[in-house]
Amino acid sequence: MAWTVGRVAKAAGVTVRTLHHYDEIGLLSPSGRSPAGYRRYDDADLERLQLIRYYRELGFPLEEIATILDDPDADPAAHLRRQHELLTGRITRLREMVAAIEFAMEASRMDIRLTPEERFEVFGDFDPDAHAEEAQRRWGGSEAYRESARRVAGYGKEDWLRNKAENEDWGRRFAEVMASGAPADGPAAMALAEEHRQLVSRWFYECTYEIHTGLADMYVADGRFTAYYEAIRPGMAAYLNEAIHANAISRA
Repeated sequence: MAWTVGRVAKAAGVTVRTLHHYDEIGLLSPSGRSPAGYRRYDDADLERLQLIRYYRELGFPLEEIATILDDPDADPAAHLRRQHELLTGRITRLREMVAAIEFAMEASRMDIRLTPEERFEVFGDFDPDAHAEEAQRRWGGSEAYRESARRVAGYGKEDWLRNKAENEDWGRRFAEVMASGAPADGPAAMALAEEHRQLVSRWFYECTYEIHTGLADMYVADGRFTAYYEAIRPGMAAYLNEAIHANAISRA
């Protein structure tokens, strides 16, 4: 069965620009072309794309993925074993990692001294106390949580409004990069991923690259955070996840 680039992009949850980029660098070239010269992908191409996505989600750079996939001694079972080992290792690290939920920590019961009217002006329909108990239970003992609590305790209405404005400005610019068709692992998206990390560090706690990639994984695993980014632009949660991982790898 022949698949168009648009159908492949929609099915795999990637952009058409990403598929074009994979073709340009020889990572995933379509097996055929239409009479008009349009790309046509077959089932083997889709299987390769699935493997590419697996390794990208595990944080591998594109060059290394190409080396792995083009290994003449590797077979499908070997890829599955490798993915199982890598995922098991990541699960262990994530369980050990102290990763803070941004909005749960930002707006939990940490002495946010705002009147009900000011809370509505700052947070809108978001209820600051909705995730407070969960945040305290999951991260209350972490240094990141304590640092965030110390900072937030001194924030007033103007501080929260400034934080809100900075995040909205970042979200607008990140959505523009997405709309341009730039790949998530390209320089524009990675620069804004780095800016996102620095925003967290400036306002709440020191956000290391390890914590940042943990947050990125939460953006696609936790429906509440996925919905937040999807409301800015459809597909943003997955795109941001990929950009954050690419940025962390490039700066390692």
